[in-house]
Amino acid sequence: MDLFVDRMTSPLGVLRLVWSGTAVQIALRMLHFPGDDGIDRAVERHYGPCHLIPSPAPPEIRDPLEAYFAGRIAAIDRIPVDAAGTPFQLEVWAALRKIPTGSTTTYGRLAARIGRPNASRAVGLANGSNPVAIVVPCHRVIGANGALTGYGGGMARKRWLLDHERGGALPFTEEESA
Repeated sequence: MDLFVDRMTSPLGVLRLVWSGTAVQIALRMLHFPGDDGIDRAVERHYGPCHLIPSPAPPEIRDPLEAYFAGRIAAIDRIPVDAAGTPFQLEVWAALRKIPTGSTTTYGRLAARIGRPNASRAVGLANGSNPVAIVVPCHRVIGANGALTGYGGGMARKRWLLDHERGGALPFTEEESA
């Protein structure tokens, strides 16, 4: 499979965008943070062996992300996504995209929302395997006690994203405060 890859500067560092498609149908497949394991390994883990072709990200992906970082949070809702996953993961990821901007939910509430109230751990695993960070907003899921829980991009990024979506983000720093 051929996938395209580009870099995008953001307040969170240089993001790697992986997408597929043609001029007729484009979809974001992965949004990868700096410092994550290598992009090649991450893509292979989700999509199997692929050929990554460097190419500028199309406006359907880049423009809404730039708008998001400029403060127009709902702009990411326009980005088409086609992430590979199990039917359960796809169901969880679709539910994540329905969490209103500036809001959070818990694993338990998300499990109940998809009609599986006893599946909060499975929802947590699906949430953690989301390959399209930010756009599929897994950062909006918190612990049942209201505490921030783990995030593949790091807790400092999760905290920044939530603050940004609520209109109060400071410049990003990877240092985590207690």
